[in-house]
Amino acid sequence: MVLSGCPSEPPEPDAELRIDARAEEADASTSELDASPEIDAASAIDAGTTIDAPVRADDVLSTTDAAFDPILAIGGACGTLDTELTDELPYVIESTSTFPEGFTRAEGSRLSMGAQTILAEGTAGGSSGYSEAFAFEVLHRCEGAVLVASETMVHYETSTPGAIADLLVSIDGAQVGVSVTRAVTVTGMCMRADTYTLVAASTLLTRKVDDIHEASTLVSPEHAWTKHMVFVYADTEEHARVMGEAWDALTADQRADTILYVSVSEAMDGFVYFEDRCG
Repeated sequence: MVLSGCPSEPPEPDAELRIDARAEEADASTSELDASPEIDAASAIDAGTTIDAPVRADDVLSTTDAAFDPILAIGGACGTLDTELTDELPYVIESTSTFPEGFTRAEGSRLSMGAQTILAEGTAGGSSGYSEAFAFEVLHRCEGAVLVASETMVHYETSTPGAIADLLVSIDGAQVGVSVTRAVTVTGMCMRADTYTLVAASTLLTRKVDDIHEASTLVSPEHAWTKHMVFVYADTEEHARVMGEAWDALTADQRADTILYVSVSEAMDGFVYFEDRCG
């Protein structure tokens, strides 16, 4: 098990690997969200519904962000990123995200300005708008993250990069490229299971880690980052535990300069995985 905010160590071959958080998406047998037409084809961002005048965050937190709305309650590790942002070691951060009321797009004004911007500017495809907005919200509330660019606003040296970041944020002056994903086992529309396979976790995490590293080689100088982060919303503690096994099984090169930030979603969390399609 890797402790929150501590360098991860190579796993023992037969050791039991644990992680106290949860992670994202599933493989073909359990319907990976970002690839499943059942889940993704309907979404991206609904252009017909807008949020009132979202403003991109500056280099400081706005005064309205100081009293955080109870739409999200964060437990576990919070405010832990320090040297993790500048050294070359891999780290795991573990937390929980509790949603006592759920969320709809009409409530976007209850989030930070950065999260509102993410919702307004949309994604490059799929149904990940809400998970990306709330991933930023966690980083903003816990680590003081400021949004530099949403997924569609990051600049690359080529017009068709093979891999892209979902978010570009600044934390304590360090730019961090973030890939957001969800560890969930979808068994049908609006239906989830507690089980999660290591194959599903490994496939998902390997793709996300490799993509964020590749994207860092394609990004334009003004948006360049040196620290990578994979932020995972995990549906259950079991999803988080298995995602931890997948992380420890990655190579040292894959984990280098990378933070795995796992947040287990709790209570009215269906919107994280299905957006508005499940009421």
